Amino acid sequence: MHAFPRWRLAAALPLVASLAAQAAPPGDPLDPEVPVPPASHTSPLARYRPAGETEVAPWRATNDTVGRIGGWRAYAREASAPPASAASAAPAPAASGASGGHDHSHGGSPR
Repeated sequence: MHAFPRWRLAAALPLVASLAAQAAPPGDPLDPEVPVPPASHTSPLARYRPAGETEVAPWRATNDTVGRIGGWRAYAREASAPPASAASAAPAPAASGASGGHDHSHGGSPR
């Protein structure tokens, strides 16, 4: 094991001394005459800036657009479709039999 270099100890002493001076208690906590720093509070919302107004589309026009593209079924197809990169990269599995190649064993031994 390496010996701790003395120069590191000498360099760390001023830091340790300053931390010890800051950590010293201000006085006896049971003494009512000990001065206490005033309490301060900064709200976490002090720097909050509200978002700007968003423009809302007319609902009739939005409904017409949804109907024109195929209604809720178009959104369902879009959500269930694989990502374009995954669909082109992975080959389609070969289906065998009525179960589509799945033996329904879920990790157990086949029956």
